[in-house]
Amino acid sequence: MMVRRGALGVGVRLLAVGLIGLVTAAGAMADEDSHDRYEGFNRTMFSVNEAVDKVVTKPVGQAYDKTVPLPVKASVGNFFGNAGDLWIGVNSALQGKFAEAGVDVGRLLINSTIGIFGLFDVASELGLDKHEEDFGQTLAVWGVGDGGYLFWPIIGPRTVRDTAGWGVDTYVDTVSYIRPVAARNGAVVLRFVDIRASLLPADRVVDEAALDKYAYVRDAYLQRRRNQIFDGRPPRLDD
Repeated sequence: MMVRRGALGVGVRLLAVGLIGLVTAAGAMADEDSHDRYEGFNRTMFSVNEAVDKVVTKPVGQAYDKTVPLPVKASVGNFFGNAGDLWIGVNSALQGKFAEAGVDVGRLLINSTIGIFGLFDVASELGLDKHEEDFGQTLAVWGVGDGGYLFWPIIGPRTVRDTAGWGVDTYVDTVSYIRPVAARNGAVVLRFVDIRASLLPADRVVDEAALDKYAYVRDAYLQRRRNQIFDGRPPRLDD
């Protein structure tokens, strides 16, 4: 199993390096008018994802949402959120936001101790707000273009740049290093189900409001992503 893990780690590293090279080249050629240059591929993948979600992931998320008590769901979300705070802090530092990085590390220390391994978000109660930073945002701050919009089954919408960032985020993910392997796999599945259940209210909004569900999801993702990159203060776009 250790050999398999080592081989997997090398493979993920090579994939991440390759994706970063790809996104740098693609980003150099990107412009605002071609953000969905891969629309044919994306719509096919969106249809595949819709089929898988309808049969598998959405029913599991609905069952989880209905059967698990709210305090337990809150604790599950807090635990996985706490597990990600260290990498969030690293990305804050890589983006030059050192004060925010200090808050992220402080959240990790407080919630891992007083908050009982992150089950309770004590840090937020103390005024240490949670940030949303990942390596895709770090690449954007470093000047890498988005490379165009992509939609992937299961993992959902990304840009080319954010796909590369996701590869790095996945490799350094704290949860992936949980041992034994059975516990790690269970944690990965639980986190995925918890995230899917949290998106159920958004499903209803999209189903009721969107004439073109694919375009609605795409535009919402790109707008939200731009807002994240600029920390809620995106510059005005040219008409």
